[in-house]
Amino acid sequence: MQKRWPTRMHASKVDDYNMNQDRMSQRGWQPGTEVVARYSFKGSSEEDLVFDKGDIMTIVTPTKDPNWYKARHVDCREGLIPANYIQKRSEVKLHAMPWFHGKITRDEAEILLQPREDGLFLVRESTNFPGDYTLCVCYKNKVEHYRVIYKENKLTIDEEEYFENLSRLVEHYQKDADGLCTRLKLSVPKKGEPEFSVDSQEFEKAGWTIKLDDLKLGEVLGKGEFGDVVLGCFRGKKVAVKVLKDNSKAAQTFLAEASVMTSLSHRNLVQLLGVVFEWPSIYIVTEYMSKGSLVDYLRSRGRLHVTKKDQINFATDTCAGMEYLESRQVVHRDLAARNVLISDENVAKVCDFGLAREKSFNLEGGKFPIKWTAPEALRHSKFSNKSDMWSFGILLWEIYSFGRVPYPRIPLADVVKHVEKGYRMEAPEGCPSEIYDIMKQALTLQV
Repeated sequence: MQKRWPTRMHASKVDDYNMNQDRMSQRGWQPGTEVVARYSFKGSSEEDLVFDKGDIMTIVTPTKDPNWYKARHVDCREGLIPANYIQKRSEVKLHAMPWFHGKITRDEAEILLQPREDGLFLVRESTNFPGDYTLCVCYKNKVEHYRVIYKENKLTIDEEEYFENLSRLVEHYQKDADGLCTRLKLSVPKKGEPEFSVDSQEFEKAGWTIKLDDLKLGEVLGKGEFGDVVLGCFRGKKVAVKVLKDNSKAAQTFLAEASVMTSLSHRNLVQLLGVVFEWPSIYIVTEYMSKGSLVDYLRSRGRLHVTKKDQINFATDTCAGMEYLESRQVVHRDLAARNVLISDENVAKVCDFGLAREKSFNLEGGKFPIKWTAPEALRHSKFSNKSDMWSFGILLWEIYSFGRVPYPRIPLADVVKHVEKGYRMEAPEGCPSEIYDIMKQALTLQV
């Protein structure tokens, strides 16, 4: 279907900048706003910027005509674009799953499902089939347990209806029993903070999806928590691509990380470019940081090549990124030199927000990076910007020790005990006293 072009006004559309700031504000498209193309645009004059559906552009300035903006393409071309062909990229929202209770047993579920009113339900992880789930529903004073099968990146109960995630499945059976003993009516909420789900439609609506045809995959750069990180090329530009392993629970954590990134934009944070959904695979595409992680950069170059100015810049860049995260009420939870990347211009950028939504880690689970985590976070799962500050203190020690592993002479099992008794690492060789004072201030117990 042919889209209607907006009415065009004559000549110098880039005049009267100040007058049009109000128009820009009304749309929410300030200079620097990132937008994505809803449709392809071929243009009709030399001053137009030609683009394809899905292309990413940045607003440069408003024009006299409120239907047109001057914009810059990701390939650095500039020109005029029609407002009704683009949309502002927006934050991807997560769906709360208060009815999801995680790893509880069949007996525990039946205890929770009281009083046994028809349609009372909860969802738990399957104990007999790891990776699957169980929908527990009350009916005629009994509890029916339906296995939710994970198959080809989808969830199903009857292998006829398939759903992208648990939220979609529950929504379906809340509207219609569709083969279950009864329609889902009322849930038993889990105590504490709920789990979340994300689906591909939310990313598409918010303008974050990328076509696989626009992405070329190359060599493996490293291994991530959920799968490989590979070098890619997105429309002529190098990018980093995280490739998801085939795992249902990992898919939701993977997408939760991407959803956090859709709400964040800062010079010192690694920027999300988009997400590819090519079932059964999912790809997160981010900007490529050519010089790798900060810890590898420090270790490979050492004192001969990493200057004092470099060290200060890396520290201040990381601090600026973390300050922005705090302003956005995001807790990183895994700040370390391995999770800071260095660009071709030697700019340090914080990455990996995979733990930012995860609430279920504990000390016994072994997932914590103990040497970087504040004692109160280890003992009581109390994560906050204060615990991120503790991690920043450890990161400063990494920078000034040129990438050494923290607490070099203390066994891992004894680190927390020593720290809680007041032990703090000595200043690395050559570390300025002012920097060491900042480290000690950061490494303060929160009680």
